[in-house]
Amino acid sequence: MARHVRRGALVRDVLPHAWSVVLALLMLGPALGRGFVLTYDMVWVPDLVLRADFLGLASGLPRAVPSDAVVAVLDEAVPGELLQKLVLLAALVGAGTGAAHLLAGLPLSGRLVAVSVYQWNPLVVERLLIGHWPVLLGYAALPWIVVAARTWRRTGRLPVVLCVLLPVASLSASAGVAAGLVLVLVAATRRPGHLVRVVALAAAANAPWFVAGLLHAANATTAGSGAEAFALADEGSVPAPVAALTLGGIWNSEVVPDARAGLLGWVATVALLVLAAAGARRWWRTTERRDAVALVVMWGLGFVLAVSTWAAPDAAGWLFSTVPGAGLFRDGARVLVLCAPLLVVLVAHGTEPALRVLAPEPGSRVVFAPVLVVLPVVLLPGALLGAGGRLGAVSFPESYEAARAVTGPGASAVAGDLVSLPLSSYRQPSWNEDRKVLDPVWRYLPRNYVASDELVVGGTTLPGEDPRVADVRRALAQETPDERATALAGEGIGVVVTDTTAVGDSPEVAGRVLLDGDLRVVALDQPADPVRRTTWDVGMGAAWAAFLGCLATGLVLVAARRRGARTQTAGNPGRDGARCYGEPPTRRASRGNQQHCDSDRDDGRGRRRGRGRDRGTRQQPDGRA
Repeated sequence: MARHVRRGALVRDVLPHAWSVVLALLMLGPALGRGFVLTYDMVWVPDLVLRADFLGLASGLPRAVPSDAVVAVLDEAVPGELLQKLVLLAALVGAGTGAAHLLAGLPLSGRLVAVSVYQWNPLVVERLLIGHWPVLLGYAALPWIVVAARTWRRTGRLPVVLCVLLPVASLSASAGVAAGLVLVLVAATRRPGHLVRVVALAAAANAPWFVAGLLHAANATTAGSGAEAFALADEGSVPAPVAALTLGGIWNSEVVPDARAGLLGWVATVALLVLAAAGARRWWRTTERRDAVALVVMWGLGFVLAVSTWAAPDAAGWLFSTVPGAGLFRDGARVLVLCAPLLVVLVAHGTEPALRVLAPEPGSRVVFAPVLVVLPVVLLPGALLGAGGRLGAVSFPESYEAARAVTGPGASAVAGDLVSLPLSSYRQPSWNEDRKVLDPVWRYLPRNYVASDELVVGGTTLPGEDPRVADVRRALAQETPDERATALAGEGIGVVVTDTTAVGDSPEVAGRVLLDGDLRVVALDQPADPVRRTTWDVGMGAAWAAFLGCLATGLVLVAARRRGARTQTAGNPGRDGARCYGEPPTRRASRGNQQHCDSDRDDGRGRRRGRGRDRGTRQQPDGRA
């Protein structure tokens, strides 16, 4: 009997993880083939070289801080092609297994449905297609952060996993804000010291992009006209606020799966809302009020922020163009990551009531439970196999490697920064199977660069914020190639790379031709030296130290707790791992049942003994939201 129970428990633990891996493989499909996945903002190259922009020291807003710097460091150990696939798999599998971990106290059917809903939804597939992989990493980390933050609040001990989760979840500004907010909402208490530690951890994990944003505050406002372009959008006949209830409504219609705009979009919305409604009462009654309120507040903030961009685009536009940094929230659908945890726990709690209605006889639930598990996949078939082939791996042309060879560190005769022509943000190269992608030239070549940050959305051109781009554009507007070369050199440009296959205006620039072909590389003489800002160096140095300090804190905690465990076992083996908080050792025995202790063991029913019960709080199964 004991062996049978252990085997059943093992199945309940392993099956959600296995299902998550299957879903990830089904969603990525051809993207896992040899080569790189290049789509919209997702541009990975064989060897990303660390440079000023990635550290937050360039003239443009730190849109890729700290994600690009982290990739530049990691791909020194892991090839870029393999690293990209590992990151995409980690984002998808981490999301699914995180949902299962968040709902560890529920029956297997509810946990499997949670994996499907959290991992296979429009937010995930649309962010994958548009290339927002840091957002997906942050989204995947949210359930894990909720569980770890709850443990921190209850025990007062910082879980080591948070020291890794927070930096990973903060690789982009919007994802970092969401992760930090979730941490504070779930982990904070009225104890001032604890609250300071919670806020400090969130701030340290977000320090690189935040400090870089402060340094660029003079240019950190965005055009008000972008508010409507990036606002939460309708999906076919499904209004934007309704689409947001199931994590849809992205502004870019090109990445919306076809099923979301048709009848299946309505069916998916109704099905998820019915399951969520069925589980709401049970979830509220069985969840500690502190945790329930935190999830509701998260959902409310995400939904209100998203819908406000659709309901009041003029007001949102004024805010984005007036308040530095407010443009973080102009992508209305991106903040819906805050709504996902509550949605998934409600749907998971609604699984058992739904099965009781669909299958009154317990034996028939074996048939209906798998139907609910695969329902999200059936209702969103466009996410299968690389979003119907829209995600695929390709190889860079040989001309890119040739351009890298003549502009790299070994090219001693080349100085100055790089500019890529045409001076536009996106390309649609034939070698990428005509998929749109952010200009890959300046990421592939190992030089500091000036890249256009103008965007064209729905035929409307949205101006960028980088003042240096405007200076380069004026230099390119000079009448002759020689005048253009002189003006560009005066702006610190030493290399001009022209993609002759790209659509757009590419003025001729005089200079030494280093390479001619699909990529034409011209070197300019005597480019001006870059402007160095010592205060920026110091500020970003402190920010990066804080970011790395999160990881270092985790290592210190691991070492300290291992030493403490060995000492405790040697000195008092009878305590069997019990931990007491808040009382000096000499007073613990006299407090009796009032001492604030947690045991490393549970009571056999998934309930933790100790601190929560002593304080009169209701105990919940481990991992329950």
